[in-house]
Amino acid sequence: MKTIKQIRIGWVCLLALTGLSGCATKVYQLTPVSGEVAQIEGRPTTKAETDGIAVVASFERLDMQYVALDIEVKNGTDRPFDVNPADFEYTALDDEQKTLFVTNNASQKPLMFSAADPVREADRTSVNQEREVKRLKTAKIINTVLMVAAIASDVATSSNRSNQRPERWVQNRVTHDNIYAAIQAKRIIDHGMFADRMQRYDYETYRWKELSMKPTTLQPGESVRGLVYLPMSRDARHMLVNFPVTAQESVMITFQQEWVKQKHKRRK
Repeated sequence: MKTIKQIRIGWVCLLALTGLSGCATKVYQLTPVSGEVAQIEGRPTTKAETDGIAVVASFERLDMQYVALDIEVKNGTDRPFDVNPADFEYTALDDEQKTLFVTNNASQKPLMFSAADPVREADRTSVNQEREVKRLKTAKIINTVLMVAAIASDVATSSNRSNQRPERWVQNRVTHDNIYAAIQAKRIIDHGMFADRMQRYDYETYRWKELSMKPTTLQPGESVRGLVYLPMSRDARHMLVNFPVTAQESVMITFQQEWVKQKHKRRK
């Protein structure tokens, strides 16, 4: 018969399972709070313009350690204009949109972040992929050496079975079986880590080469669109995004960053 304690635990587990879909979880949100904000394709989108260069921006998603912004740059001038997504940067602001500072060597500097350079990141990902292939080859060599050593030791100890006490032979057998199992486990781990890392690097390659905005030169009347990846700062409550147009002028857009509790719908 179940005890009172067991029954209580059962009820707690049942209530937890039935109410799981109603629990609140925090969802990342980034909302534009400056410029001409409008709902486009179901997302808050803002537009700002300086010296004939217009920037249309909205929040796409949180992508690993990056905040991905869907940005379109339009050249409304009468001259060519160079666009490089790595030129985007932002200053971290607090709740009152005041600059956050970081202390460095007894001095304070604004907390600022630069966008990822897709060309450089794609090259870095390619290097990481090559490194993983070399690492797996090295692991295979090490595993082979370990297996040869284990077999040699196993043969040496098993060949002298007639001169060993039964308990000694059993101990050797157990030891070598454990060694074989450990080597096999290491092989599985090596291949698993290789597959996981290569899958991530394949996605990163796709991200930098296919999704991100490409450096380009816009002729008058042309535009370019793509994702710009900015490192996420949990300290920021607002992000003052800056895109230089000239040496003195920039397009500036402010986003509000927050984690919002979102309740899941209860299942009927």
